[in-house]
Amino acid sequence: MPSSSAEPFDAVVLAGARSERLGGVDKAMVEVGGRALLDRVLDGLAEAARVVVVGPQRPVPSRTPPPRWCAEEPSGGGPVAAFAAGLGETVAGKVVLLAADLPFVAAAVPALVSALGDGADVAMLVDDRGRANFLAGAWRRSSVLARLAELGPPAGQSMRHLLAGLEVTPVNDPDNWGFDCDTWDAVETARTLAADRPTDRPKGPHA
Repeated sequence: MPSSSAEPFDAVVLAGARSERLGGVDKAMVEVGGRALLDRVLDGLAEAARVVVVGPQRPVPSRTPPPRWCAEEPSGGGPVAAFAAGLGETVAGKVVLLAADLPFVAAAVPALVSALGDGADVAMLVDDRGRANFLAGAWRRSSVLARLAELGPPAGQSMRHLLAGLEVTPVNDPDNWGFDCDTWDAVETARTLAADRPTDRPKGPHA
């Protein structure tokens, strides 16, 4: 259930229909640790007031809040278009944005939400090489809406372009929360890692 003591946040999960790099399979439903990637990401959002999944509706375990489903227009318009579609279904001032292919990201959600302080527009996971994960962050809703209005039609826009001019707070990722499953080799690595870390669930003030 959403926490009454924490500032409310909503969440948008990007879960496109298929992955060319995985041979056209539905990546969100690929299993790691015996569970679909999408289910593992949704585990981190139990504290969200509203969860929106952008992509085809799939069967997911019963949870509170139940996810809402929507699709970007046009289909296949890219992550900015998908984020814009999901954002339209949110209401909270803070919005967590996650890709559905991040099997260990659930544990990062409290840190991302907490890091979105008064002066920041975005809090984003950054790996030990200093690379930001554009699809693992918490965004100030008013800031991203204003930026989307500046960009115009979101289809085909890049996340890097969306971030231009916004104040970004980096969130260190020493536990590889942002590990993504873009290839079958990465999926196999995630399955091996999952055997050693079976409960990557949120910890801390939002847990």
